[in-house]
Formats: sequence, structure tokens, C-alpha cells
Amino acid sequence: MRVIKMIAGLVLAITLFPASRLGAQVQTDVPATIPGAKPVTVERIKIHGTALEGNLEGDAVDRDAFIFLPPSYEKEKSRRYPVVYALHGYSIGAEQWTQEIHVPQTIAGAFAQGAKEMIVVLPDSKTLHNGSMYSSSVTTGDFEQFIARDVVAYVDAHYRTLANRSSRGLAGHSMGGYGATRIGMKHADVFGSVYIMSPCCLSPRPAGSFNPEIERALETVKTPEDSAKLSFFPRAQLASAAAWSPDPKNPPLYLDLPTKDGQSQPDVLAKWAANAPLAFVDQYIGSLRRYRAIAIDVGDQDGLRADTEKLHNVLDKYGIAHTFEVYSGTHTSKVADRFQNHVIPFFSQSLCFEVSCL
Repeated sequence: MRVIKMIAGLVLAITLFPASRLGAQVQTDVPATIPGAKPVTVERIKIHGTALEGNLEGDAVDRDAFIFLPPSYEKEKSRRYPVVYALHGYSIGAEQWTQEIHVPQTIAGAFAQGAKEMIVVLPDSKTLHNGSMYSSSVTTGDFEQFIARDVVAYVDAHYRTLANRSSRGLAGHSMGGYGATRIGMKHADVFGSVYIMSPCCLSPRPAGSFNPEIERALETVKTPEDSAKLSFFPRAQLASAAAWSPDPKNPPLYLDLPTKDGQSQPDVLAKWAANAPLAFVDQYIGSLRRYRAIAIDVGDQDGLRADTEKLHNVLDKYGIAHTFEVYSGTHTSKVADRFQNHVIPFFSQSLCFEVSCL
């Protein structure tokens, strides 16, 4: 296991929007360093994904992950800690995610301001087309199970965790917010609290909503190397198809696109719709009621605000306790601030920090 001390930087955040909602890419505002904040230890490790074995894209089965251990971890050898799993967005991996949310500074800052100490885990889910969608596919591998089972099992086996759902939190931003929504609904037996940040891809995509220029660009893709030459949105389309409409009989990309020769493909669109949380949320109301706490937030200038509000409205309709906040900001401008001053404090209040939870 390699231990690396991280110095977080400032990067442009690139996240997954519907093609019709392109927003300006902006820098993330970084919270001021909190005086007296104690250092957080960072370990960069590899986690084997049993759920990813045999994926048709050839995506890595041994995945990077960043583990952030609280200041007391090395000194209090008998102490066990809750764990928060934070999922990155589209086109960035775990390493870039550490920069976007400016960790470990923001984690240390949250602790210095009174949040209880916990372990924070950032697993990598970047794929051939730049994002797994945290979904289950023979083409990409089963990233849903990778997060909910493989990563959790590894962390529980190698660190002093409180290995109980009440002491596990799940968070994510953009594609990661989609992942937190999807995995949260389906794996309430694993996680006890969920924080959903600006989630993408919540609604089914209607027929006829696709961009002709993107479709023409996709028609030229014959190899994985061709994919690497694509711009952001065509490549995101391929990532979505690899996750939601895999096709083991359609090499070399092993996916079906929602349009062909300029015509919508109803069967493929149906598969995409089946992976839209707003389409399947009604099936998981009982699971959502099990959570100790649920939080949702989105910026008031975020193109994903409308769908995020729809998710809030569904939970409100069913009487599922949760918080929902529309804050001043774009899709990316406040993500580091939100992580320090909202996400970590939320889990400090909602997770169980006692051994009795076991």
C-alpha cells in the first residue's frame, strides 16, 4: 500500500450535462484554510473489482482509490470510524476529483470546524469513454456492484471502520450524483445516509432529443481510438450507451446507440429510460425510507436544477424525510465549499459513530 501526501490544486471541473444544457466551465471556489486544522493522511491504493472482471471494453479491474484518514487515526489504534464514499463526475477520475473538491484541505477544514472524524474514500470509475455512469453493464463492468460491494468490502477489511450501514455514507456530484441516487436506491442495505450533489441523467431522454451533429460524429467511430478523438458530448453519449445499452454482439465498442441512420431506436431508448432514476424511483420508496438522512443540493445557475427539483418533489410526495437546497452557484463553482461546509458536516450529524452500531 502506497501512502502519498496530497497537495490539492484548482482545476476546471468538467461534468456531464445534456447536450442542450451546456454551461460555462468555471473554476471551483476554494474555502479558506482553517487555522489550526490538523493534517489528514492520504493513501492512494488499488482496489480489485470482482464485479468488473471480464468487461468487454477492457477497462481496468484494479482501480485507483484515495483513502483519507482522520488526524486521530494513527494515534488511537483501537478506535473505529464511519466511512463516507464520494463519487466523482464524468470525464474526471478519482485523482482529478481530489482536486475539484480540494481534499484533503476541505476534509481537515470540516473537522477543524467541529465535524466528527471519519474516513473518506474516493474510488475511481473512469472508463474507456470517460465514465461508467455507476451502472451495471457487460461492456463496462458492473460499477454499481463495484462501489456497493467490492470497494466497501475492501475498506472494511483493511481499515478500522464501523462496518455497518448506519456508519456508511454515500455522496456524489454530477455523474457521481447520479451514482449516489442510483446506488442509494438499490443498496439501502449497505449505506445509511446519502448526499446527492447536482445529479445528472435523472430523466428519461425523449425520442427526437438528440443532436444531429453529435450523431454524425458518432457514426465515424469504429474503434476505441476514434472515441478518444471525440469532443465532450459525443464521448459522453458513448459512455451512456456503454452503460445503458450494452451489446456483446456489436464489437468493437459493444454498445448500441439511441439513433441509427438519423432515426431513433425505440428499443435502445427504452433501455436508457429504464436507467433513469426518475423513471424507477417509485420502485424503491421502501428502500429510501430506510435512510437515516438524505440531502440533495444544486446551484441556482445549474442546468441540472430542474431535474434535481423533480427528485426532491418525488421524495416530498412520498413523505420521505430529506433536505433540499438550491444555493447560489453554477454546476461546479461551489463544489469544494459544499464538500467542506455541508457534505462532511451532514455525515457528521447523520452517521453512527459508536461501536454499538455494530
